[in-house]
Amino acid sequence: MEASRATTAEALALGGVRQVLADYVTLTKPRVQLLLLLTTVTTMYVAGDPSMSLVALTVLGGSLSAGGAAAVNHYWDRDIDAQMARTATRPVPSGRVSPRAALVYGLILAALSFLLLATTVNLLSAFLALAGFLGYVLVYTIWLKRTTPQNIVIGGAAGAVPPLVGWAAVTGGLDPAALYLFAIVFYWTPPHFWALSLLMKDEYARVGVPMMPVVHGEVETRRQIVLYTSLLVVLTMLPVVFGFFGAVYAAGAALLGGAFLALAVRLQRRADRRSALRTYLFSLAYLALLFAAMVADARVLG
Repeated sequence: MEASRATTAEALALGGVRQVLADYVTLTKPRVQLLLLLTTVTTMYVAGDPSMSLVALTVLGGSLSAGGAAAVNHYWDRDIDAQMARTATRPVPSGRVSPRAALVYGLILAALSFLLLATTVNLLSAFLALAGFLGYVLVYTIWLKRTTPQNIVIGGAAGAVPPLVGWAAVTGGLDPAALYLFAIVFYWTPPHFWALSLLMKDEYARVGVPMMPVVHGEVETRRQIVLYTSLLVVLTMLPVVFGFFGAVYAAGAALLGGAFLALAVRLQRRADRRSALRTYLFSLAYLALLFAAMVADARVLG
């Protein structure tokens, strides 16, 4: 009997430790990070021929920065997260992690990111990662998210920083090609998140977050998705015009852009949840495949 109780207590203790670890991992929004880190890694191989250690250190530094920003976002948005079904079970609103612990955790991760990148990669990459952290926390989360439907447009600059970090890590500087990669992610962000916001409109409206469909309606949101997707497709072809990429990238960008634009137009015409979900999911694959096409092109040309 005593042995059985001891075993049960140990199992409960282990389960508690696992839950704590899982909660602190959740605070860093790892699924969101994956796409950001992919743009960092692919950019590094476009910029040059980095060593595996440099890639690993840059990815770790970027992950710490993005994870820190996400943790602070969990802290700041805990009130509205508690009111939305999609986010109510997150660690902070559910009470499993205290708000103060989430905030301290996020700030520590950001500090570790800067220290790691500054000492093992270079100062420019460290400052760029810090700029991404501050942009997401101060500009998007604290200032824009609850005040304007342009929150995603302006705040999207923070999510476009990872390619700059990757480029700076390899080259020690920035050039027009790096800025094009930044611009591509920047213009990709609105149609990506607005497609999601169409699916989450009622929840955003209930908690007072002025996302585009809440403030300007679904018809205008779908029109804006088509507009920004069109601008994105044009923008992705400019690196070919200016000689940064060749035929491999051009073919990939044209095919992916055509498919993205077709889905956006379909969403505008059909105006149903299924079309919004398809557009949102494809936007994830679109960015990953587009940056993969850049690497393929760079390797072929190399």
